[in-house]
Amino acid sequence: MLLYFFITGFSFILFLNSLPLKPLPLWATEFRLLSLWFWKHSSIFSISASIKNTFKFSIIPSVNNMALTSKLDHFAGESCGGMSVLDLPELVLECILEKLPPSGLCSMAGVCSSLRDRCMSDHLWEKHMKQKWGRIIGPAAYRQWQWHMATRKDSTNLKQGKQKLWMKLFSIVQFLSWFRPKVEDSYNQKSSNSLPVHSIMSWYLALESGRFWFPAQVYNRENGHIGFMLSCYDAELSYDPRTGSFQARYPPHGRKVVAIEHGVPWERLRAPPNDTTPHDLHISDCLNELHPGDHIEIQWRRNKEFPYGWWYGVVGHLESCDGNENFCRCHNSDTVVLEFNQYAPGSRWRKTMIDRKDHREEGNEADGFYGGIRKLRSEEEISTWKRLWPEEVLE
Repeated sequence: MLLYFFITGFSFILFLNSLPLKPLPLWATEFRLLSLWFWKHSSIFSISASIKNTFKFSIIPSVNNMALTSKLDHFAGESCGGMSVLDLPELVLECILEKLPPSGLCSMAGVCSSLRDRCMSDHLWEKHMKQKWGRIIGPAAYRQWQWHMATRKDSTNLKQGKQKLWMKLFSIVQFLSWFRPKVEDSYNQKSSNSLPVHSIMSWYLALESGRFWFPAQVYNRENGHIGFMLSCYDAELSYDPRTGSFQARYPPHGRKVVAIEHGVPWERLRAPPNDTTPHDLHISDCLNELHPGDHIEIQWRRNKEFPYGWWYGVVGHLESCDGNENFCRCHNSDTVVLEFNQYAPGSRWRKTMIDRKDHREEGNEADGFYGGIRKLRSEEEISTWKRLWPEEVLE
C-alpha cells in the first residue's frame, strides 16, 4: 500500500513539473506568504480575543445589559498572554475613566463586572452632572428625585412581595418545591443587573432620557409672550434628547388648565434661587440695604389664585430726589421705589413703591399683587436679565 502511494505521488509530481506554468506575480506571492503567516500565528484563543475586543469597543450596550460577566474575558486574556485594561495601574485606569464622556462610561461599564463597578462610581458622574445639569438643577430637583426613587422602591418591594406570595401559593398547590428557588434566583439576578437607584449615574441617565420631570424656572415663559417679558416662572421640565431642548409644564392659573411649552432652550432656564414655592410669599431679608441702582427680583401675581412669578427691576429714586449721588438720601427713607424700565414711561406697570420696614404682599385686583424681594448680587444673574431685554418698550 505504501509503495503504491509513493509511485502514484511521484508520478503526479513529474506530471506537474512538465506543465508550462508561469511564475506567480509578486502580489500573489506576498499574499500567499501573508496567509501562511496568519495561519501560523492564529489560534482559537487569539481569534476569540479579537472577537472579544471588537465586542468591547464597537458596541455600546444598553443600561439594562451592563452587568456582562467577565469570566470569558479573563479566560481569553490569560490564554493568549495579552494585557487587558484591568492590568493597568489603578491610577492610570482612573485617569482614563475620568476622561471618558458619559457614553464612553456606559460602554466601558458593559465590558465586565469590575469595570462596571468603576464606571458607575459617583465621583466619576458628579463631574458630568455638574457640567451639564448644574445650572438648572437645584435642591428642589434633588428632593424630587429622592421622592421619586423612594416611591419607585416602595412599588418594587410591593411587587416583589406579591410575586413571592403567589410563588408560595403556586408551589404549595402544585407541589413543585424546586420551582420557587429557581424563580427567586432569576429575579434576584435580574435585580442585581439594574442600576443602583440612588447613584448619580442613574439620576443623570434619567434626566438625559427625559423620563424624570424636575422643578426649575423658565425665563419669558410661553415663548416670550408679551405678558411675561422679563419674568421667571416655576415649571416642571422634561429634557428631549432628540432636540436638545425641554418641555415645560406650568402650574395652572386660577381655573385655567396646565400650560405646556415645547422647545424651551437651555439659556431660558435656571434652578430656583430659593426654596419658596410659587404660592408662598418670600420673606425679604434685603430691604434695609437697598440703594438706588440696585438690581432686584420681586414676586408678582395677577390675583390671589395665581402663582407668583419673579420679575426683574431696579431700585429708583424718590420724586423728591434729583438723583445726585452726593446728596441722595433715598436709602434712608422708609419708602423704596421700584422701577420696571421695560415698560414705557406713564405705564401703570412702570413703577411701584413698597414699605421698607413692614413690607408684605401689596397690591390690588387691578394692578396685581407684589410679594417678596430678593437683591441680585451676582453679575451673571444681572447679565442674564439684560440679555433677555425686549427689543421694544412694552406698553
